[in-house]
Amino acid sequence: MTRKLALVPLALAVALGCMGAAPQSTPAKSAPAKSAAGKPAAKAAAPSRSAEVDARDPATLIALLATLSAEASVARREGDAVFLTVTSPTEIFSAQYAGCTPEGGDCQAVLFDRQGAEGAPTLAQLNAFNQTSVMCRLYQDKGGRPHVQYSALLLPDDGRVELMMHLNAWRGCIGDFNGFLKDPAGFLAGAA
Repeated sequence: MTRKLALVPLALAVALGCMGAAPQSTPAKSAPAKSAAGKPAAKAAAPSRSAEVDARDPATLIALLATLSAEASVARREGDAVFLTVTSPTEIFSAQYAGCTPEGGDCQAVLFDRQGAEGAPTLAQLNAFNQTSVMCRLYQDKGGRPHVQYSALLLPDDGRVELMMHLNAWRGCIGDFNGFLKDPAGFLAGAA
Protein backbone atom coordinates (compact mmCIF):
# COMPACT_ATOMS: atom_id res chain seq x y z
CA MET A 1 0.00 0.00 0.00
CA THR A 2 2.85 2.37 0.77
CA ARG A 3 4.27 1.99 -2.74
CA LYS A 4 0.99 3.04 -4.33
CA LEU A 5 0.75 6.14 -2.14
CA ALA A 6 4.33 7.10 -2.96
CA LEU A 7 3.44 7.11 -6.68
CA VAL A 8 0.52 9.52 -6.20
CA PRO A 9 2.70 12.66 -5.72
CA LEU A 10 4.79 11.65 -8.73
CA ALA A 11 1.68 11.10 -10.87
CA LEU A 12 0.27 14.44 -9.70
CA ALA A 13 3.51 16.23 -10.61
CA VAL A 14 3.49 14.63 -14.08
CA ALA A 15 -0.17 15.56 -14.60
CA LEU A 16 0.43 19.17 -13.56
CA GLY A 17 3.48 19.31 -15.83
CA CYS A 18 1.37 18.15 -18.75
CA MET A 19 -1.20 20.84 -17.99
CA GLY A 20 1.39 23.60 -18.06
CA ALA A 21 1.81 23.97 -14.28
CA ALA A 22 5.41 22.83 -14.40
CA PRO A 23 8.11 25.00 -12.88
CA GLN A 24 9.05 28.03 -14.95
CA SER A 25 12.60 26.91 -15.68
CA THR A 26 13.34 26.17 -19.30
CA PRO A 27 15.80 23.58 -20.52
CA ALA A 28 19.17 24.97 -21.45
CA LYS A 29 19.69 25.38 -25.17
CA SER A 30 22.84 23.99 -26.63
CA ALA A 31 25.31 26.58 -27.83
CA PRO A 32 25.63 26.84 -31.60
CA ALA A 33 28.53 24.92 -33.05
CA LYS A 34 31.61 27.01 -33.66
CA SER A 35 33.58 26.88 -36.87
CA ALA A 36 37.36 26.74 -36.98
CA ALA A 37 37.50 30.56 -37.03
CA GLY A 38 35.56 30.76 -33.75
CA LYS A 39 32.41 32.11 -35.38
CA PRO A 40 29.07 30.29 -35.09
CA ALA A 41 28.71 27.69 -37.81
CA ALA A 42 26.16 28.46 -40.49
CA LYS A 43 22.82 26.77 -40.00
CA ALA A 44 21.91 24.12 -42.49
CA ALA A 45 19.55 25.62 -45.01
CA ALA A 46 15.96 24.57 -44.48
CA PRO A 47 14.52 22.68 -47.41
CA SER A 48 12.64 25.07 -49.64
CA ARG A 49 11.27 25.26 -53.10
CA SER A 50 13.48 25.90 -56.07
CA ALA A 51 13.97 29.61 -56.62
CA GLU A 52 12.38 29.42 -60.07
CA VAL A 53 9.35 27.33 -59.04
CA ASP A 54 6.48 28.88 -57.07
CA ALA A 55 3.38 26.70 -56.80
CA ARG A 56 1.35 29.82 -55.93
CA ASP A 57 1.87 31.21 -59.45
CA PRO A 58 -0.56 29.92 -62.12
CA ALA A 59 2.26 30.18 -64.70
CA THR A 60 4.10 27.46 -62.78
CA LEU A 61 1.18 25.05 -63.18
CA ILE A 62 0.93 25.93 -66.88
CA ALA A 63 4.64 25.15 -67.38
CA LEU A 64 4.46 21.96 -65.32
CA LEU A 65 1.44 20.68 -67.25
CA ALA A 66 3.31 21.31 -70.52
CA THR A 67 5.97 18.82 -69.36
CA LEU A 68 3.16 16.29 -68.82
CA SER A 69 1.75 16.54 -72.39
CA ALA A 70 -1.06 18.89 -71.35
CA GLU A 71 -1.87 22.40 -72.45
CA ALA A 72 -3.13 25.02 -70.03
CA SER A 73 -3.98 28.66 -70.50
CA VAL A 74 -5.55 31.46 -68.52
CA ALA A 75 -9.24 31.51 -69.42
CA ARG A 76 -10.13 34.59 -67.36
CA ARG A 77 -9.52 36.57 -64.19
CA GLU A 78 -12.19 37.62 -61.72
CA GLY A 79 -11.28 39.62 -58.63
CA ASP A 80 -8.58 37.66 -56.80
CA ALA A 81 -9.11 34.49 -58.89
CA VAL A 82 -7.31 33.18 -61.97
CA PHE A 83 -9.12 30.50 -64.01
CA LEU A 84 -7.19 28.06 -66.20
CA THR A 85 -8.47 25.68 -68.86
CA VAL A 86 -6.46 22.46 -69.13
CA THR A 87 -6.50 19.99 -72.03
CA SER A 88 -4.52 16.75 -72.08
CA PRO A 89 -4.71 13.76 -74.41
CA THR A 90 -7.17 12.12 -71.98
CA GLU A 91 -8.79 14.90 -69.94
CA ILE A 92 -10.24 18.40 -70.04
CA PHE A 93 -10.58 20.20 -66.72
CA SER A 94 -10.26 23.58 -65.09
CA ALA A 95 -8.04 24.94 -62.35
CA GLN A 96 -8.96 27.98 -60.31
CA TYR A 97 -6.36 29.83 -58.31
CA ALA A 98 -7.88 31.89 -55.47
CA GLY A 99 -6.65 34.59 -53.13
CA CYS A 100 -4.22 35.97 -55.71
CA THR A 101 -2.58 39.39 -55.85
CA PRO A 102 -3.89 41.86 -58.47
CA GLU A 103 -1.02 40.69 -60.72
CA GLY A 104 -2.32 37.11 -60.49
CA GLY A 105 0.44 35.62 -58.34
CA ASP A 106 1.06 34.63 -54.72
CA CYS A 107 -2.26 32.73 -54.76
CA GLN A 108 -3.41 31.08 -51.56
CA ALA A 109 -5.31 28.06 -52.93
CA VAL A 110 -6.02 26.05 -56.07
CA LEU A 111 -9.19 24.17 -57.00
CA PHE A 112 -9.31 21.56 -59.78
CA ASP A 113 -12.70 20.75 -61.33
CA ARG A 114 -13.82 18.27 -63.98
CA GLN A 115 -17.28 17.78 -65.38
CA GLY A 116 -18.72 14.31 -65.96
CA ALA A 117 -21.40 13.10 -68.33
CA GLU A 118 -25.02 14.15 -67.89
CA GLY A 119 -27.31 12.14 -65.68
CA ALA A 120 -25.97 8.91 -64.18
CA PRO A 121 -25.54 9.20 -60.38
CA THR A 122 -28.25 10.44 -58.06
CA LEU A 123 -27.66 13.15 -55.47
CA ALA A 124 -27.76 10.43 -52.78
CA GLN A 125 -24.99 8.56 -54.61
CA LEU A 126 -22.92 11.75 -54.98
CA ASN A 127 -23.32 12.35 -51.25
CA ALA A 128 -22.35 8.74 -50.48
CA PHE A 129 -19.18 9.16 -52.59
CA ASN A 130 -18.29 12.28 -50.59
CA GLN A 131 -18.63 10.29 -47.38
CA THR A 132 -16.10 7.72 -48.61
CA SER A 133 -13.48 10.07 -50.08
CA VAL A 134 -10.94 12.03 -48.07
CA MET A 135 -9.61 14.21 -50.89
CA CYS A 136 -12.22 14.36 -53.65
CA ARG A 137 -15.63 16.01 -53.64
CA LEU A 138 -18.48 15.50 -56.06
CA TYR A 139 -21.36 17.87 -56.74
CA GLN A 140 -24.11 18.34 -59.27
CA ASP A 141 -24.18 21.61 -61.23
CA LYS A 142 -27.35 23.52 -62.18
CA GLY A 143 -27.51 21.57 -65.46
CA GLY A 144 -27.60 18.24 -63.60
CA ARG A 145 -24.06 17.20 -64.53
CA PRO A 146 -21.81 15.66 -61.90
CA HIS A 147 -18.42 17.24 -61.19
CA VAL A 148 -15.38 16.14 -59.23
CA GLN A 149 -13.25 18.66 -57.35
CA TYR A 150 -9.97 18.68 -55.47
CA SER A 151 -8.66 21.74 -53.65
CA ALA A 152 -5.48 22.58 -51.78
CA LEU A 153 -4.00 25.43 -49.81
CA LEU A 154 -0.75 26.77 -51.25
CA LEU A 155 2.06 27.80 -48.92
CA PRO A 156 4.93 30.22 -49.63
CA ASP A 157 7.52 27.40 -49.72
CA ASP A 158 5.48 25.16 -52.03
CA GLY A 159 7.32 24.35 -55.23
CA ARG A 160 7.37 21.68 -57.93
CA VAL A 161 7.27 18.73 -55.50
CA GLU A 162 4.17 20.00 -53.73
CA LEU A 163 2.49 20.94 -56.99
CA MET A 164 3.15 17.45 -58.37
CA MET A 165 1.71 15.98 -55.17
CA HIS A 166 -1.49 17.97 -55.73
CA LEU A 167 -1.62 16.97 -59.41
CA ASN A 168 -1.22 13.31 -58.49
CA ALA A 169 -3.99 13.58 -55.89
CA TRP A 170 -6.12 15.24 -58.58
CA ARG A 171 -5.36 12.39 -60.99
CA GLY A 172 -6.52 9.98 -58.28
CA CYS A 173 -9.75 11.94 -57.94
CA ILE A 174 -10.35 11.76 -61.69
CA GLY A 175 -9.71 8.01 -61.67
CA ASP A 176 -12.14 7.46 -58.78
CA PHE A 177 -14.69 9.72 -60.47
CA ASN A 178 -14.47 7.76 -63.72
CA GLY A 179 -14.91 4.47 -61.85
CA PHE A 180 -17.82 5.90 -59.91
CA LEU A 181 -19.57 7.20 -63.05
CA LYS A 182 -19.35 3.79 -64.78
CA ASP A 183 -21.12 2.02 -61.90
CA PRO A 184 -22.12 4.24 -58.95
CA ALA A 185 -23.73 1.44 -56.93
CA GLY A 186 -20.84 -0.98 -57.55
CA PHE A 187 -18.22 1.67 -56.74
CA LEU A 188 -19.96 2.59 -53.48
CA ALA A 189 -20.34 -1.07 -52.49
CA GLY A 190 -16.58 -1.52 -52.85
CA ALA A 191 -15.76 1.73 -51.05
CA ALA A 192 -17.69 0.96 -47.87
